[in-house]
Amino acid sequence: MKSAAALIRAQQRAVTPEKLLHEIVSTLQSVVDVSACEILVRENGDQVVLRASTYFPELVGRLRLNKSVGLTGAVICTGEPIFIPDDAQADPRYAHHPDTRNHEFRSEVILPLRNERGTYGAIVMRRRGAWPLTPPTRQYLSELGDFVGHLIEGFNQAYSAGTKQNRLGALSTVSSTIAQSPYLEEILQLLVNYTAQQFNYIVCTVRLLDEQSEELVLRATQAPAKAYQKKRAIKLGESIAGRAIATNTPIIVRDVLTDDEYIGHDLAAEQGLRSMICVPLTMQGKPIGVLSCYTNEVRDFGNDEIKALETLAKQAAVSIEHAKMQVRNTLMQEMHHRVKNNLQQVASLLRLQMRHGGYRTLEEALNDCLNRILAISAVHDLLSREDLDHVGVRGIAETLIHHQKSSFLMPNRSVRFELRGTDVHLNMTQATQLALVMNELIQNAIEHGFQEATSGEIHITVEESKSESEDREEVSVWVSNNGDPLPENFDPSVSSHLGLKIVDNLARGLGGRFKMSNVLGWTVSEVRFTRATAE
Repeated sequence: MKSAAALIRAQQRAVTPEKLLHEIVSTLQSVVDVSACEILVRENGDQVVLRASTYFPELVGRLRLNKSVGLTGAVICTGEPIFIPDDAQADPRYAHHPDTRNHEFRSEVILPLRNERGTYGAIVMRRRGAWPLTPPTRQYLSELGDFVGHLIEGFNQAYSAGTKQNRLGALSTVSSTIAQSPYLEEILQLLVNYTAQQFNYIVCTVRLLDEQSEELVLRATQAPAKAYQKKRAIKLGESIAGRAIATNTPIIVRDVLTDDEYIGHDLAAEQGLRSMICVPLTMQGKPIGVLSCYTNEVRDFGNDEIKALETLAKQAAVSIEHAKMQVRNTLMQEMHHRVKNNLQQVASLLRLQMRHGGYRTLEEALNDCLNRILAISAVHDLLSREDLDHVGVRGIAETLIHHQKSSFLMPNRSVRFELRGTDVHLNMTQATQLALVMNELIQNAIEHGFQEATSGEIHITVEESKSESEDREEVSVWVSNNGDPLPENFDPSVSSHLGLKIVDNLARGLGGRFKMSNVLGWTVSEVRFTRATAE
């Protein structure tokens, strides 16, 4: 999730536990869109102390409460979050502190900060206005609180262990930290951050194996250089990392600047990288990735250091696979909700067709219905093969083109299809809606663009760009054909058939817009909408 990535970046900026808390409250205020955010920590048994605040920075370290006082005390005692959408000060548990009386906050959310020993603090988020705390919002905020708890606890453990210059302590710290996290991206980022910190490496990276493309894809690094963070995927057979996986043993390069097999000498020189060790990540003998560590001087890696990294790699592999399994289990639980929603969407489409009444035969109506159901099915099929919760638009388009060519293109018509643009990934909801949109537009291009014309082209173009007014990603999809032109003064909102009405409704459901026009002899249908960052 986007907020998790922002919090991990905040953690990377922190150099002390105190700085980390200040970075976290600033980040939470921004990503959750609240008026104030605070972190209070339980200290000395019965006291709760304000340790970070975006609204009362002058009270940090001075505001102290008994652990059982107020809403914060209730959360710390019970370990359960409290959500108050409006009129928070009317809650009987609310405690007025003399230095904070004159504020105007109406809604409040208090989330517990937990570790294996229990609740050790709380996050307090406030808004001046009412806050519609729907069940999905409460679930999201609860998960965010757990994430922050893991982040703080892991940082504190690593920071404490950093003062001890021994491999065993460093290994124990990193292993226990990544083992506590349920989030894959956090595990990977914690792994590279703490391995670099505890073993004094200048750069650490994790590449995970994409079995389908047989490539090692960069998934995490603590290197600040953007050029390093954007390093391309590398083929198994062309890299030192691939050799480490093939032999299932660590590979050491004494000096990457002079090694002919090393890829990226220029960037290595720019970042001051010299010696490297690549350690394979394996789970039950199956390779899943590689951990690469770099020093800023030419040196050897001792046996104890290599063994520590191998042990760490095994622990990381277990945590990575466990996190993937948790994601799959969670999505399986969600899948029946998605199936139910899509069945409701099918029912809505059937009702529209019943009201439309423009079909000549029952077979024609059933074919249209079947075509739309197959569009939804295409998304589910891709979902099972891709990144579990996001689907590539190109994959949807390729599936729909294949189906439409075989189902609707007349034998005496010669139409060439061309797919252009980037492979934008969408969440399940938007992917399903866009699949229906593209399905209708491709079918419309075939049926109405080539009634008279016997040959031509249909182009499907997908582009992603930043919106002009806000820092948001916009997705544009064009379906164009150079067959029969549109009638003069054609207005899709007035004279369109059922398919285009469905497109218009779905485009508005996506928060976007649909238009259709003649451009230089081509009939161009365009749908533009804002890409959602989460389900």
